[in-house]
Amino acid sequence: MSRAGKPSRVKVYVQAARLRTLPLASASVLTAGALVFETMRQPAADVQAGVQAEAQAGAAPLLPLAAALLTVWLLQIMANFANDLGDAEHGADDHRQDRTVASGAIEKRHMKLAVVTLAVLALISGLATIWLAGASWLWALVGVGAMLGAYRYTAGDNPYGYAGWGDAAVVLFFGLLGVVGIAALVTSEFHATWLLPAWTLGAFATSVLNLNNLRDHTTDAVAGKRTLIVQHGFRWGVRYHGALLASGWLALGAMFLAMPGTWRGAPWYLLMVAVHFQHYQRVRKCKAADAATLDSELGRVALSTTVVALFLFLSQFNP
Repeated sequence: MSRAGKPSRVKVYVQAARLRTLPLASASVLTAGALVFETMRQPAADVQAGVQAEAQAGAAPLLPLAAALLTVWLLQIMANFANDLGDAEHGADDHRQDRTVASGAIEKRHMKLAVVTLAVLALISGLATIWLAGASWLWALVGVGAMLGAYRYTAGDNPYGYAGWGDAAVVLFFGLLGVVGIAALVTSEFHATWLLPAWTLGAFATSVLNLNNLRDHTTDAVAGKRTLIVQHGFRWGVRYHGALLASGWLALGAMFLAMPGTWRGAPWYLLMVAVHFQHYQRVRKCKAADAATLDSELGRVALSTTVVALFLFLSQFNP
């Protein structure tokens, strides 16, 4: 604390970084890692030829995956900074003292500098990921697109998050790019079955965004932030939430059938299904007037999604 009794500058920026969002961001990389190690397993014929089936599933991909994880973290923090800035510029956070720009704890020009700094760091980390993976430098264009998408969600003129496209963006960045993109970058391969766990991660991450939009539907409407909840109503959003969770689990089940192998830990997945089912029952019973109570559910879905991704990774990782 400063002598004036205000939080230190470092503490304020840490608050704006919203580090609690990093586990969910990590889930995409963990799932991609599971696909990488599953893909690198050699067929049984190679074993008969004297090649160990799991020799390729060692620690070799860990460096590019670790670099990808760092890149995703930097992009997530950059997105959080841009979200803090953008919502303050558009008046969506005027009622919230926990947002640093809207509350005056950080000046807009300083936050813009922080966004640029994180973008540069993410670019450097992304280039390192490409180099470690031995992939084409064209992947850098994907990274730049991800940075622009993170910034344009709520910042700048006509942000797409204010037009109801935030859900599609989450599926794209947490699912297709976060899972399929990273797995393809590391392995230089693509398999259509990867789209199944990509949808699972995208749907679960979107359910976190949907909870946020359910909670803030009243203030979002006042600020002109036309999320899907504002457009279609609170009860529609509750049903949509259930559909996201159910489709995510169906996609994961389809992946287990389409990619039979060493996906260990079935009882733990069933436990997570139960967690999500109980969570949805609480959401289903919530009334629009009590939407603020949904804040406690955000962490449960984010953490459970990370746990599922960790299960997938550990079931395939075999150093």
